[in-house]
Amino acid sequence: MTSPYTGTIADPQAFLRSLYDAAVRRAMPLHSMAAHLPSPPKGRTVVLGAGKAGASMVHALEALWPHDAPLSGLVVTRYGHLPDRPAGVRARVEIVEAAHPVPDAAGLQAAERILALTQGLTQDDLVLCLISGGGSALLTAPADGLTLADKQHINQALLMSGANITEMNCVRKHLSRIKGGRLAAACAPARVVTLTISDVPGDDPSVIASGPTVPDATSCADALAILRRYRIAVPAPIEQALQAGVLETPKPGDAVFEGREVRLIATPMQSLLAAAEVARAAGLAAHVLSDEIEGESRDVGKVHAALARAVAKGGGAFTKPCVILSGGETTVTVRERPTGTPKGRGGRAGEFCMGLAEGLQGQASVWALAADTDGIDGVEDNAGARVAPDTLARAVALGLKLAEHQARNDAYGYFSALGDLVVTGPTNTNVNDFRALLIL
Repeated sequence: MTSPYTGTIADPQAFLRSLYDAAVRRAMPLHSMAAHLPSPPKGRTVVLGAGKAGASMVHALEALWPHDAPLSGLVVTRYGHLPDRPAGVRARVEIVEAAHPVPDAAGLQAAERILALTQGLTQDDLVLCLISGGGSALLTAPADGLTLADKQHINQALLMSGANITEMNCVRKHLSRIKGGRLAAACAPARVVTLTISDVPGDDPSVIASGPTVPDATSCADALAILRRYRIAVPAPIEQALQAGVLETPKPGDAVFEGREVRLIATPMQSLLAAAEVARAAGLAAHVLSDEIEGESRDVGKVHAALARAVAKGGGAFTKPCVILSGGETTVTVRERPTGTPKGRGGRAGEFCMGLAEGLQGQASVWALAADTDGIDGVEDNAGARVAPDTLARAVALGLKLAEHQARNDAYGYFSALGDLVVTGPTNTNVNDFRALLIL
């Protein structure tokens, strides 16, 4: 229930940051894992997994799992996403680091070691798979006929193409020996329970980290169509294998998935609702648009701006003062830039904020924050950026031209010069994009 608003938000940006912090806090695995843990098995418990939240998921599991029950395994996370184990928590599962969003040799080695750990499992054993966003790049085991360099090229091309996460992961599944349900197949006949933190629209487990332990309803033909749609070249033998269906993934109904369970321990909607609770406690109405918003980041920013301007002027769908929240996974199409033009830096949140600032046109009484819940926007050191009523005016005073920064996808340079980057460091969880607009 919303308390009466008293008009006491002295620092709008600090308030928006508190909403982001609440969203991230809700997604931390130690807060939500206990209710989803199975009982220890008769045999061994082997922990396997990958993702940006991998380390914090391991730490939570080690803290919660019975001290006298066997626990071992290997999980891979992104470089820089390895916090210290909490005091008093005994290390029982190995954690290694690898590259994201473009895979590297460390990720390949981790995937090979994870596959090796599935050998010799019995029906008395339990495999706990800890899966979170980022696992697709971190858990790389190229299909036969592909090299790591091939996978790096294809992954980089997908990232720059504007393909959405479902399309990218369809391709990744079919070019892998471990994703798209293949890890589950390798674990047979052990029981497999997957604990996952969702970072995808719709919380589809087959899309999260390219679904290494769940059936894949997409086909080789789908993957090939996506590659052709975005004009991404693959080696000729791989194209022929996709055409022939040789690289097909295990499908729904396959016996290999009998007895497999997937348990969502944190989702984007849960985090948005946690932020909404903080806003309502401050006396503001809070509206969650959706946790499944997709599309070109800049365009999504413009749509949010149109909604916010209408509310600010008293003619929108909502009544001010209020907070508007949304999540999902937008995309950035990297544009060709003229020769000699500096390369842009930034990610989805920054692109959203550039589109938002453009659309707001200095609208009074509207502030915004957009950030990735993993603390990293793209490959930079910021989580996202802020927008205020004076953003465009301050930029003009500094000689910054928004259109030029948009043309080279340089959100980082634009908001860095303004002092409006949101820098959190890795949060060690990941429920994807977080956006909050405050309208007073």
